[in-house]
Amino acid sequence: MKVAVLAITKNGVSIGSRLAGEFPDMEVYAPKKLLSEAPGIRWYEEPTPTKIADLFGSYEGLICLFSLGAVVRLIAPHIRDKKTDPAVLVIDDKLNYVISVLSGHIGGANQLAREIAERMGSTPVITTAADVNRTIAVDLVGRDLGWVVDDDSTVTAVSAHMVNGERIGVYQDAGDRNWWAGRLPDNVTLYRDMRTMEGSGCRAFLIITDGPVPEGIRANSVVYRPPSLVAGVGLHQDTTTETIKSGLSACLDRHGLSIKSVAKLASLKKPRDVQGLIEAGRDLGVPIQYVDRTELARVEAPNPSDVVKKFEGTPSVSEAAAMLVSGGALAVEKQKFPPDLTVAVARIK
Repeated sequence: MKVAVLAITKNGVSIGSRLAGEFPDMEVYAPKKLLSEAPGIRWYEEPTPTKIADLFGSYEGLICLFSLGAVVRLIAPHIRDKKTDPAVLVIDDKLNYVISVLSGHIGGANQLAREIAERMGSTPVITTAADVNRTIAVDLVGRDLGWVVDDDSTVTAVSAHMVNGERIGVYQDAGDRNWWAGRLPDNVTLYRDMRTMEGSGCRAFLIITDGPVPEGIRANSVVYRPPSLVAGVGLHQDTTTETIKSGLSACLDRHGLSIKSVAKLASLKKPRDVQGLIEAGRDLGVPIQYVDRTELARVEAPNPSDVVKKFEGTPSVSEAAAMLVSGGALAVEKQKFPPDLTVAVARIK
């Protein structure tokens, strides 16, 4: 995290220097009127309200070494939403407390407050309900595992049910199972299938899947998409970006799979990279892994082709690449999309 530290008192400058010593990536700012030989300080001349506006918009985290009330007044005009606002922390002039003020979960202020407090011998002050109640922070589930929330419009309502101790159902059929350490909260129940969970009387649901979600529970659910799929792609040198993107989307939609769960695109390593595939990967935000034809030829794919073998030196590209790169079984066998694309999907083992 790119973090700025703002100090406006002599004690604050001293604390800022200590923070820079403990966290070398932090950049410490202080007004030039406090100029001293303190190491690691960037001295500024503009008014502090102007400076804090600049730092608020330029850093992922902002630590203010002065009173909470003053900080609230200074940042108030710049607050937009929790998806884009930086993490904001306040540390008092004696380094007694490290207070998480803004963007506690998504922005990482809570975690940063804990880390600073532990190193500096201070007390972290965290007031978000999930942390105080030691329950599941709905907006953070699987974040460190690369999961994405399918539709964040339900997060606030489901979070309220969670912290209020109301019955929550959890279903998972994809992704890492170790997303929660220890015993689940008493109000949370795991279910083996979504249909049973749907009739359970739960107020809300956490669903971890790369597949479809019943309409009857979607409105009361937070759906997480883990990076659990590899899409194997067979194509020609001149296959277009649009052909690849539309074919992949059609293939996934047809089989109820989410494009947000595609972790990689896999294909044959050709003498020259296919520009359409490079651009498709870039547009989708998905990395591409190439596989040599000799490796693909060793894979026993369910739908080999003599024509593919003649031109590519291996009887399968899309299926073999998906299976090899995922290390798992096919979820979707080879699908053909004119004029020159095949797609297969496998689940990561």
